[in-house]
Amino acid sequence: MATQAHQNSNQNPKRVPLFPLLALLIFASIFFLLSISKKTSSSFHSSSLSYSQIFKPNDRSDPILSHHQRPCNYSDGKWIYDPNFRFNGRYDSTCKEIFKGWNCLLNNKSNAGDIPKWRWKPNACHLHPFDPLKFLHNYRDTNIGFVGDSLNRNMFVSLFCTLKRVSRGVKKWRPVGADRGFTFLQYNLTIAYHRTNLLARYGRWSASANGGALEALGYKGGYRVDVDVPEGTWTKASSFHDILIFNTGHWWWAPSKFDPVKSPMLFFEKDQPIIPPISPDVGLDRVIKHMIYFVEKTARPGAIKFFRTQSPRHFEGGDWDQGGSCQRLQPLLSEQVEELFSLKNNGTNVETRLVNQHLYEAIRGSHFHILDITHMSELRADAHPSTAGGKKHDDCMHWCLPGITDTWNDLFVTLLNIIKYNN
Repeated sequence: MATQAHQNSNQNPKRVPLFPLLALLIFASIFFLLSISKKTSSSFHSSSLSYSQIFKPNDRSDPILSHHQRPCNYSDGKWIYDPNFRFNGRYDSTCKEIFKGWNCLLNNKSNAGDIPKWRWKPNACHLHPFDPLKFLHNYRDTNIGFVGDSLNRNMFVSLFCTLKRVSRGVKKWRPVGADRGFTFLQYNLTIAYHRTNLLARYGRWSASANGGALEALGYKGGYRVDVDVPEGTWTKASSFHDILIFNTGHWWWAPSKFDPVKSPMLFFEKDQPIIPPISPDVGLDRVIKHMIYFVEKTARPGAIKFFRTQSPRHFEGGDWDQGGSCQRLQPLLSEQVEELFSLKNNGTNVETRLVNQHLYEAIRGSHFHILDITHMSELRADAHPSTAGGKKHDDCMHWCLPGITDTWNDLFVTLLNIIKYNN
């Protein structure tokens, strides 16, 4: 009987319940899949973050942003005081290219030493100071042109002084039409500044004794602005430079120059006056569109083209010729910025955001990239030469050097690197 029982036991082995085993296998599979998913998600997040730390396109149609890349919004941030910053780490007041009125250290502006110690920190990423030696190596055999008014010269000087600090072999050389220019001989890198106030050609206009369309409307004098003709100082720039940075805006709202009654802007197209006459803001739209068309038609193959947004002024208590001043020694708070620059307030410095509206619309659909420095600069009411500029009035438009235009160049080089290495 015992033997028979043993045989039956061997013929009918004990059965293991299937449900617990199946549940265990399902649990192990889910755990395995979740671990893979977590690793993949972590890897993707890390890759996206590293990209977003160094790039922000301001136009969603910007061709350098692919669908899987998360941009960093460089305009969304704050200024943080860094007491350990040292001037000689970048450049100092001994750089001879600094225009005398902008050299706030030599002019003994009370807060000149603190101005460059404020660092711009975007909320979602970082903007690092660019490496000038690496820049010279990466952009050897390259021509870089700044085209615009004196605020672009402000930026040009900042870049030159930074590069000059690490390279002694520099030769003064001005490409055709340039106001200033230098070549870093060891790297065959040229940077130049082409001065132009309106981008378009303009000059004095007086009524003709023989009459004409404008004379028939009662105009006796003013300034002729040819919306479709580039100013001669930079007509060769687009075919010479590999990288271009444009700006305009400050002169378009300058009643002391273009008085709407005594010396109005009179716009011409195809060598004929535009009738009925158009206002300066409409003229600005036409000029920017024509200039963009000209550059894209004449630029070198593969040229990288930027339009810098408007640099804000900080006149308080009136405009420059009305006793306005800029005596602040600290960056503004966000609510103070809105008081000075909100369009609804129609204040002294209102042209800053007005110009940007026209600029964004005009470059839509072009191959230009936006270099957005406006908001970060709006906060820096402390960074102008003010009374240390040596003028009869406070200079609340240009910037002290060293100063905020150094941060503009950090942003410029960051975007430039992204564009170069993603093409």
